[in-house]
Amino acid sequence: MAVGNWFRVLLLPLTVPAGALAQGPADYRPMSITLEDVPYPYPVSYLPLVMYGQDVRLAYMDVAPAGAPNGKTVALLHGLNFFGEYWTGTIDALRNEGYRVVVPDQVGFGRSSKPIMPYTLHDMAANTRKLLQSLGIAEAAVVGHSMGGMLATRFAFSYPDVVTRLALVNMIGLEDFRLARPWRDIAEVYQASLKRSYEEIKSGMERYFVTWKPEYDKYVRIHYGWTQSGDWPRLAMVRALLQQMIYVEPVVYEWPHLKPKTLVIGGDRDGPNFPELAQRVAAAVPNAELALIPGVGHNPHLEAPAEFRARLIRFLR
Repeated sequence: MAVGNWFRVLLLPLTVPAGALAQGPADYRPMSITLEDVPYPYPVSYLPLVMYGQDVRLAYMDVAPAGAPNGKTVALLHGLNFFGEYWTGTIDALRNEGYRVVVPDQVGFGRSSKPIMPYTLHDMAANTRKLLQSLGIAEAAVVGHSMGGMLATRFAFSYPDVVTRLALVNMIGLEDFRLARPWRDIAEVYQASLKRSYEEIKSGMERYFVTWKPEYDKYVRIHYGWTQSGDWPRLAMVRALLQQMIYVEPVVYEWPHLKPKTLVIGGDRDGPNFPELAQRVAAAVPNAELALIPGVGHNPHLEAPAEFRARLIRFLR
């Protein structure tokens, strides 16, 4: 981001226009933007970092294998609208197979700090590497979902000797967005983020799934609850900066240079052209295989957990 644009970000008013947000159900309460009120399946620890002159903390779960360890580690990287908690079932399946599982909330997400600063995939990859180093982990299989697939790509491209296996789960960034849509000023992106209504949040979350289930409602509650928090303007700005990061940092040109054995996996109903785009990724990555799960949308680890976990574990073995 250009220096001039960055100062403009800092000067934008962090206020929610009166009446801008449509009201959700009466029992949907405000939620902490750092998710202290959302239970995580395993203890959360924090790695202190300094980013752009700010002291921040990277939250993560480090889950030991159940039973006999196999000596291998899997890192699970979340998507743009989620956080480490949604990997709960995948964590359990992997640890039951003897894997150590490391699940970070990237800075700007989940229980990690929410600084207003530049956000880049390079920084996220570097922070993930620092986390693994702090835990004494020299190499790991890396699984990234949605935006996490972009991050996993950047991580494997930047640290090829660290990644033993790479799994890209319904990743976004399957095209260079700059070729398909115009640049939007940060003020415009921020205002759109700030004004998210309950209806927009619910319909956006429903698009992730082919078959909606009651247990998915908690993510609507969380996203809407953020908009009711006094800290929502800060998180709205962070989300706007993250959207611009996805726009300006394509990973499509890195696929031919990836070295690990790679699984491109996803629900085949994640948009009308996801199968075609996923096939393009699998063809571009030198040592890749494609696995499409029929009748499933953007979150196969939630919508078809048994099939997703079986395919992932088979690939990791």
